[in-house]
Amino acid sequence: MPVTSQILRGLPRAKVLASSLLPCQRHQSHAGPVTHKPTSRRNPQMWHQHGYQTTSVLRSYILTPPQVNSILKANEFSFKVPEFDGKNVSSVTGFESNQLPANAPIEDRRSAATCLQTRGMLLGVFDGHAGCACAQALSERLFYYIAVSLLPHDTLCELEAAVEAGRALSPILQWHKHPNDYFSREAQMLYFNSLRTYWQELIDLTSPGEVPDTQEALLNAFKRLDNDISLEAQVGDSNAFLHYWVLRVAFSGATACVAHVDGQDLFIANAGDARAVLGVQEEDGTFTAHTLSNDHNAQNEEEVARIRGEHPTSERKTVIRQDRLLGLLMPFRAFGDVKFKWSIELQKRVLESGPDQLHENEHTKFIPPNYHTPPYLTAEPEITYHRLRPQDRFLVIGSDGLWETLHRQEVVRIVGEYLTGVHQRQPLTVGGYRVTLGQMQGLLEERKARISSAFEDQNVATHLMRHAVGNNEFGTVDHERLSKMLSLPEELARMYRDDITIIIAQFNPHVIGAQRQEGQS
Repeated sequence: MPVTSQILRGLPRAKVLASSLLPCQRHQSHAGPVTHKPTSRRNPQMWHQHGYQTTSVLRSYILTPPQVNSILKANEFSFKVPEFDGKNVSSVTGFESNQLPANAPIEDRRSAATCLQTRGMLLGVFDGHAGCACAQALSERLFYYIAVSLLPHDTLCELEAAVEAGRALSPILQWHKHPNDYFSREAQMLYFNSLRTYWQELIDLTSPGEVPDTQEALLNAFKRLDNDISLEAQVGDSNAFLHYWVLRVAFSGATACVAHVDGQDLFIANAGDARAVLGVQEEDGTFTAHTLSNDHNAQNEEEVARIRGEHPTSERKTVIRQDRLLGLLMPFRAFGDVKFKWSIELQKRVLESGPDQLHENEHTKFIPPNYHTPPYLTAEPEITYHRLRPQDRFLVIGSDGLWETLHRQEVVRIVGEYLTGVHQRQPLTVGGYRVTLGQMQGLLEERKARISSAFEDQNVATHLMRHAVGNNEFGTVDHERLSKMLSLPEELARMYRDDITIIIAQFNPHVIGAQRQEGQS
C-alpha cells in the first residue's frame, strides 16, 4: 500500500524555545549527526516595528516582479474536482494551496486527498516545531488513519483478508500532491504495519452493518497516530536509519488542522494553533469570516483552565509560564513532543538505547523545568461540525504564519474579492497616520493599480500569500516591502515571519443547495 505525503523544499520555526530538540534536516538515506542552531523568540509585532523602512538593518535588496513571482509561485498547487456528464456532483469544486518558507528547511507540511470509500475530501495543514520530522510523518500518515477509521466493518475485514492472502489492496485514498511532494520510502513498511494493527483492532471493536461516526473517527485517528508515534520510538527498529527516524519524529512536534468535507457535512479537527475559517457571502455580496477552530494556546482561556486543571495546584504557577507550556512550548496541543508526555525515566531509557547521534546532541538530554506530572501535552483534537449552506463559499486552512500577519476578516475579504472579481470599495483608511494630500493621491493610485493587477496570480492561495507578506500599513501590497521580505537571508527571515501554509477549498452553492432541499423533502 503506498504511503505518500508532502515535503517541499524551503525553509523552520520557534514554537519551541531553543531548549528543544532534533532540528529538521533534509531527509537523507543515512543517519548523520545532528546540530541545532538556536532560534530567537520572534516578536509578532516585529513587522510593524521594523517595517520596510529599515533597509539598512535588513540588508536586503530589491527583487524584480518576475523574481518575486518565482518565489511566491514555487510551491503553489491546484486541484479541480472532475465533473461527471458535465455536472459537478461534489460540494467541493476544488482547492488551491501554497507554502512559503521562513525556516530553512520549511517545517510546515500540507496534505490533500479524497477518501475513495466515502468520496469525502480531506485537507490538512501540519505546522512543525523542533524540526520537520513530526509534520512530515503526519502529512504521510494521518489521512490513512482517518480513512481507516471511516471504513465500515465489512470493508475492514476485506482489507485484512486481502493482506492475509497476499492480494493487492484496493486504494483507500487518492492523493492530490504537488510535484515536489515527498514520502519516506524507508519508513513505508513500518507505517503500514502500524496502520494494519490499528484496523485489526477496529475489526474487533466494531460490528457488521455498523456505520462509523465521523466525529469519533477523527478523534480516534488523531489519538491513535500520536500513540503509534510514541510507541514506535519506544520500541525502536533494527534498521539504524529507521530507529533514528522514529526518534526524530517523536521528539519533534507538529500541530494539525484537518478538514473532512462530505456533501453538506464539514468537520474540522484541530490540535494546536493552525486555523480554519469559512468565507460566507452575505446578501449584499460582501464576505464575512466564520471561524471553525479554536487556537490551543495561552490566549485561549479554556485551554489554560484545562491544563491547570489536569495538574496539582502546586504547579499552577509553573505549568504555563510566559504564555508557553512549562515556559517552552507555544501550542498546548500537538503530536509528538514526547519530552512533554513521557516520564523522565522513559525518556532516559529510550535515549540511552538510541543511536549514537542522539548522544552527541545535548538537546536530547534536556528535561523541561518543573517537570513533575506528565503528560502535559495531548494530540486530542477539538472537533467542530458545520452544515454547509449555499452562502458558504470557501474554506481557508492556514498555519499560524498566515493569521499572525492578516486578520481573519481581511483574509476572507481578499479571497472573496479574488474569487468573485468584485472589489468592495471600502473608505480608504490610513490607520491614524498623518498623510498629505499628495500621499493620499498616491494611495488612491496604488489602490487603483492593485485592482487592475489583482489577477496576476492564477492561484488564490498565492494571491493571499502576496498580501500576507507584502501588505503595508494601509492594507495594500507594497512591492518594495514584498521584495525585501522575500530577500531576507535565512538567519533573519525567521525573525520577521513564520512559515506560511495555505489551503483554500471552494464550495459549489448549487450542489449544496440541492442537497439541502433533498434532505428537507
